[in-house]
Amino acid sequence: MDKNNQLETAPIGKLVFKLAIPTVMAQLVNLLYNIVDRIYVGRIPEIGSLSLAGLGVTFPIILLVSAFAMLAGMGGASRAAVSMGEKDNDKAEKILGNCTMLLIIFSVVLAVVFMLTKNQILMKFGASEATLPYASDYISIYLVGTIFVQIALGLNLFITNQGFAKTSMMTVCIGAVLNIVLDPIFIYVFGMGVKGAALATIISQGVSCLWVLKFLTGKKTVLKIRLKNLVLDGKIVTSVLSLGVSPFIMQATECLIQLTFNNGMLKYGNDLYVALMSILFSLTQLIWMPLNGFSQGAQPVIGYNYGAKRFDRVKKAFELQFTVSICFSLFAVALVEVFPTAFLKMFTNDQELIDIGINSTRLFFAGMSVMGAQCACQQTFLALGEAKISMFLACLRKIILLFPLALILPNIANMGVWGLLLAEPVSDVVATSCTTIMFTIRSRKVLKQ
Repeated sequence: MDKNNQLETAPIGKLVFKLAIPTVMAQLVNLLYNIVDRIYVGRIPEIGSLSLAGLGVTFPIILLVSAFAMLAGMGGASRAAVSMGEKDNDKAEKILGNCTMLLIIFSVVLAVVFMLTKNQILMKFGASEATLPYASDYISIYLVGTIFVQIALGLNLFITNQGFAKTSMMTVCIGAVLNIVLDPIFIYVFGMGVKGAALATIISQGVSCLWVLKFLTGKKTVLKIRLKNLVLDGKIVTSVLSLGVSPFIMQATECLIQLTFNNGMLKYGNDLYVALMSILFSLTQLIWMPLNGFSQGAQPVIGYNYGAKRFDRVKKAFELQFTVSICFSLFAVALVEVFPTAFLKMFTNDQELIDIGINSTRLFFAGMSVMGAQCACQQTFLALGEAKISMFLACLRKIILLFPLALILPNIANMGVWGLLLAEPVSDVVATSCTTIMFTIRSRKVLKQ
């Protein structure tokens, strides 16, 4: 109840930053799972660039696994926050229990399906005969830990949405620090290469998973996992999935985009360009994760106060979130535009790869400068329970705009690789403009007292 009172009465600025800063840190540290793998793998002597390209084509599968965690986790956590605002903690606990069972089911199904079809899928995702062995070695081990990833990512959102942002941050920090320590040991000391990177990742996710389960079954949590709530309830599952489908589509369509870009780079370029896309997608996450983290930190405040009908606090929280998000995206993209070489050298010492990446990076990231507005508006729609609009906006940028542009632009004036790269900033700017306009119109109706 003290935690609930804080969400409803504490000063908005102090409250949002108190919840958001640990969440942003957690997102950044979580990003280290993949970035650290790529940094170490990209520097393996003689085979670094091919190994990096191999990891790049596994990323769509990893994103799909994460997407299902978001489907149950973000949809459920947002519903639970609103129920807590309505002072119905019993319903919130039922949501938590149902989401736990959904995550377990997703884990088993995903692991089996991908394990049986991994090589065929990897070839469709842009692997070549040269990079397939590295991609297959990595994903075969990673899939063994699917349940760890699902539980750690999905249920950690319930910790955040209760206001325990520091505990949520620790979930990610524990796993990421362990991954940083284990990666060089398994990759270099034991000579396991990409297999070592995958093993380090699933061990680290396993520890994070145990941490989450320990907290959500312990004494400090407001909402607790109870065996009786693991039995699936059709109405709860439907409401969770209807809201979670938006972040799911955002993640799942990212898989489609990476598939398209990897295949396009292989078609119009070569394996070196596929390796470049691995770096560019990592850098994209380096900007997107903090934006998403700040939005997740603001979500408990917005969702709880919306449920409590404190619309004045909802407006203040959104305005702060919007301002911080747009300032961050402008600043982060400016750094990439001015210092592209420094960012590329984080992942590779291959001079040829760096040379083709400098101007490619500048073009690819130009449109992300306005993505702070896109993230703030879309995530607030999610916190307000506006599932249909949030889902449409998730589809707009990736499916309606980016996917067809990535297929069309390379064939215009024989732009090839440059057409692929241009598709990203064009879709970013158009999608952000549409999202901001829709939010301005719709939010006035939703928050009208």
